[in-house]
Amino acid sequence: MIWSPSPGGHPAVHRAVRSRDAEVSPEALRARDRRTEVGRLSAGLPHPGVPPKAEVCLFVLGSCSRRRPLRRTTRRLEMAGDITDSGELYSPYVGQVYMFNLIVGTGALTMPKAFATAGWLVSLLLLLFLGFMSFVTTTFVIEAMAAANAQLHWKRMESHKEEEDDDSSTASDSDVLAQDSYERAERRPILSVQRRGSPGLFEITDRVEMGQMASMFFSKVGVNLFYFCIIIYLYGDLAIYAAAVPFSLMQVTCSATGNDSCGVEADTKYNDTDQCWGPLRRGDAYRIYLAAFTVFLGPFTFFDVQKTKYLQLLTSLMRWVAFAIMIVLALVRIGHGRGEGRPPLADFSGLRNLFGVCVYSFMCQHSLPSLITPVSSKRHLTRLVFLDYVLILAFYGLLCFTAIFCFRGDSLLDMYTLNFARCDVVGLAAVRFFLGLFPVFTISTNFPIIAVTLRNNWKALFYREGGTYPWVVDRVVFPTITLVPPVLVAFCTHDLESLVGITGAYAGTGIQYVIPAFLVYHCRRDTQLAFGHGTLNKHRSPFRHTFWVGFVLLWAFSCFLFVTANIVLSETKL
Repeated sequence: MIWSPSPGGHPAVHRAVRSRDAEVSPEALRARDRRTEVGRLSAGLPHPGVPPKAEVCLFVLGSCSRRRPLRRTTRRLEMAGDITDSGELYSPYVGQVYMFNLIVGTGALTMPKAFATAGWLVSLLLLLFLGFMSFVTTTFVIEAMAAANAQLHWKRMESHKEEEDDDSSTASDSDVLAQDSYERAERRPILSVQRRGSPGLFEITDRVEMGQMASMFFSKVGVNLFYFCIIIYLYGDLAIYAAAVPFSLMQVTCSATGNDSCGVEADTKYNDTDQCWGPLRRGDAYRIYLAAFTVFLGPFTFFDVQKTKYLQLLTSLMRWVAFAIMIVLALVRIGHGRGEGRPPLADFSGLRNLFGVCVYSFMCQHSLPSLITPVSSKRHLTRLVFLDYVLILAFYGLLCFTAIFCFRGDSLLDMYTLNFARCDVVGLAAVRFFLGLFPVFTISTNFPIIAVTLRNNWKALFYREGGTYPWVVDRVVFPTITLVPPVLVAFCTHDLESLVGITGAYAGTGIQYVIPAFLVYHCRRDTQLAFGHGTLNKHRSPFRHTFWVGFVLLWAFSCFLFVTANIVLSETKL
């Protein structure tokens, strides 16, 4: 509900003020009047006798309070402002490289097999469409970031103004000033007419993470659903990483006959019961590697750890070298007439995993605040993001098409790098081991970061203002519930394609489609209420019509039904 008081203020307020005026010295009254007038002029407000042109209240968390409309979210936003430092700035083109590296991650290694099982035409069409949908929701998140920054900027100005008022107040007129502050809050709009359309308010200068935006724009139920979705996604991410590293080590070091440096042969299908070293089976080797992985990297979950800039550069360089080697080797093999792949046009039975893998492979929305905020110049931000998506689509297409025409569909492995562990594909042993162990190096550096992120999300979900966690809960319980479930999942299965497919199809759909759509819808509504209908968000999405929000939500719901039905039908056939 939007409530505008009469130009002269509420009669009860004036009676209360007059009753206090009789008990306050004339000097205090004159000081109060000067502060009131200065505050009104600095905020661009009219004289008390002139009705304000626009009076609105901030619609936050699904409700609008008549009394003290600014008080509900000021403390929350000030808390957010303390952790919104953008860090060191970098150029837009460096930002493009960072975004490319973020998106082109582990999901790309599982995409070739998904392409081969679903058919090249269906895979290409779905890849293009999902890339477009990911771009749409990326622009949604950027618009929501700008709207959140506008609210933070205004709250910061309001906080500074209130601090100045508090510093100049005296104990004798504190009650009058409190009542006067209430009267001004009731009578004035959140943003003045002069500042309402100011483009500087929408500058993305503060790093506002998705959890903070959810707290600003969603109700309490919405915030809890957001954390539930991102926690499930991070659990899936950790399970994929916990399975990928031991699986790669097992494939590189084991074979059906024992020690075979040439890795996996094209016509050989290995089972977990096959021999690895002496009496040890492949499944035993996998679990030994998983236990070692947990022992070495699991303890980082109990501490704070940050990925350094040089580690990022090293892993990015390794990623580019590995992908370039795989594409070149596949092209050379096809050029020499040794390509084995004959992929079908379409095979709808493989759509479920393809959808999940593609959604997972375009995932970047949850990390956009950390990537976009440090960009020094955001003038052509949408254009740069669009160019990034075009390059990523071209890269995915090149990687997958060279893979499905180079290798037979039934010989493509879950981790594409392992197909190059064969002697007939790569003659140089050093290259074979580099590609085979590539996921080990890159994923191992990311696992502690994601684990700490998940642990902190658990803390944020159960946090209550003013409370603190006991040491045992903070340092033992939260890290334990973070680490144990994904490791247990990895012990039960190393089917990476299914893990990626399920994680991307369910939690990935929520993070990539549902949350950005609701964020942009609520931020647009809040922006109109707080700043007026004529406000122009300089970073607004090109897909500004409400139709696109509904289309994204409809698509997400359709995908959820499709994937669920596909899983049920597949299990029924079994």
